[in-house]
Amino acid sequence: MMKTAASKWVLAAVLMAAPISTAPALAQTAATSAPMRFETQHSGNFGGKTLRYKAVVEQTPIMGADGQAIAQIVATSYIRTDTPKGTVRPVIFVFNGGPGSASVWLHMGIMGPKRVAFTDDVKPETTPPFKITDNPDSPLDVADIVLFDPPGTGYSQVVMGKESQAFGVEQDAIITAGFIQGWLRQYDRVGAPKFVVGESYGTIRAARLAKLLAGGPSETGSMTGLTLNGVILLGQAMDMSPKGDTAYLTGLPTMAATAWYHGAVDKSATTLSKQISEAEAFAAGDYLRALYLGDRATPSEKAAVAAKLSTLTGLTQDYIVRQNLRVSLNEFASEVLASKNIQIGMYDGRYTLPLKSSGGDPVADDPAMGQYVPGYLAALNTHFTQNLGVKIDAPYKAIEFRTVNARWDWGGGAGTPPSKNYATDLAIAMRRNPSLKLMVGTGVYDLVTTLGSAEYTLAHSGIDLKAVTFKTYDSGHMPYMGPDSRKALSADLRTFITASSTAP
Repeated sequence: MMKTAASKWVLAAVLMAAPISTAPALAQTAATSAPMRFETQHSGNFGGKTLRYKAVVEQTPIMGADGQAIAQIVATSYIRTDTPKGTVRPVIFVFNGGPGSASVWLHMGIMGPKRVAFTDDVKPETTPPFKITDNPDSPLDVADIVLFDPPGTGYSQVVMGKESQAFGVEQDAIITAGFIQGWLRQYDRVGAPKFVVGESYGTIRAARLAKLLAGGPSETGSMTGLTLNGVILLGQAMDMSPKGDTAYLTGLPTMAATAWYHGAVDKSATTLSKQISEAEAFAAGDYLRALYLGDRATPSEKAAVAAKLSTLTGLTQDYIVRQNLRVSLNEFASEVLASKNIQIGMYDGRYTLPLKSSGGDPVADDPAMGQYVPGYLAALNTHFTQNLGVKIDAPYKAIEFRTVNARWDWGGGAGTPPSKNYATDLAIAMRRNPSLKLMVGTGVYDLVTTLGSAEYTLAHSGIDLKAVTFKTYDSGHMPYMGPDSRKALSADLRTFITASSTAP
């Protein structure tokens, strides 16, 4: 999830001079007690292989140059234990977005050994009892997995008075880099193939992290020389610069796909893939020309464009004309099925709730997030307590808007709006590390971080597209929602990680 001043639906230098260090085994917490640690032994079937692994939920103090703790990170690691001595296994570091979101979604959706179990993922149970189940789609068979909760989320905490050293693009990336370096040293995995998986704002974190780890003395004050084998972006949100008319062009394929899903257009006349392709071609052709011309377009030209937009989106031609050919994704979600008193989800356009009586909250009242959040949180808490033996007398903070998101420093001070395309950081990282590979996965029904935006951003950021694997899934912002998309993403992750872990 991400939030900016431009849209409530996109949740979207001191630290650079002060080296970050981690000391998981020795450092004391702010309360002068030993860091928490819970370790349990397990077995399970993943990718068709039965294996043994340990789960470690542990607290890692993040220290500043003055030797004082900035934050206490609580992360969950799943490490295979039945491999022959000397086996070099890849490690995947996983985080969600926000800023202000914990990793519960990726943890209990696809990456962890257990997952939330809904009877119907698109119509999930919203009241207890909730269920969890084994997750054979976790890529634990090909890599060890570390679920990272940023400071202020999950069980991770910021030391009081240190918020300005944690809540910001740069600060967050440095803390994440420090955690990763400490984890690799602690578990003797510095030489292992390394991957990061970021979702939503986590894609910005991943881009900054890749550049930071491969950075030099002029940027970070030291040369870490720690490179990644691969970066995996789900629901990419790297371009936070002002969009203008570009947003209408890049959003059209997702609107067309969502209209097709709900039967707002004639489903018998086309397939989903053809519907998306037709929208992409129109966005790059006549629609682009009409937006470029603006009021210079003739009435007949505007009418022709409005008619085609109506055919693609299911919106009436009159409505599109009144909107001056410009319909935002948020407007589409509220309008396309309004005649049936239905609002579709921004985070996943397959989900619906009644249009009336919405409280207007971008998460609680979103037809997707509002329905599947309770099941995810219940599943994680059950997994922690019943499977991993975790006993922490504090609430698990899944999403923190007020204390984290609202204070976020995008480069101009706390609370200032973002204005940068962070994909350029990834381009720099890929130049520094020519072997770095990139996988971008997008749900075709994601109205927050759209398919068109992903393709446009990557094509306008200086990234070598030959090193990029693009994947789409019949899902939304969390592209693992639904059995078919989850299995497809699982297979793609295994293929990408295995291929990128092999020496050229």
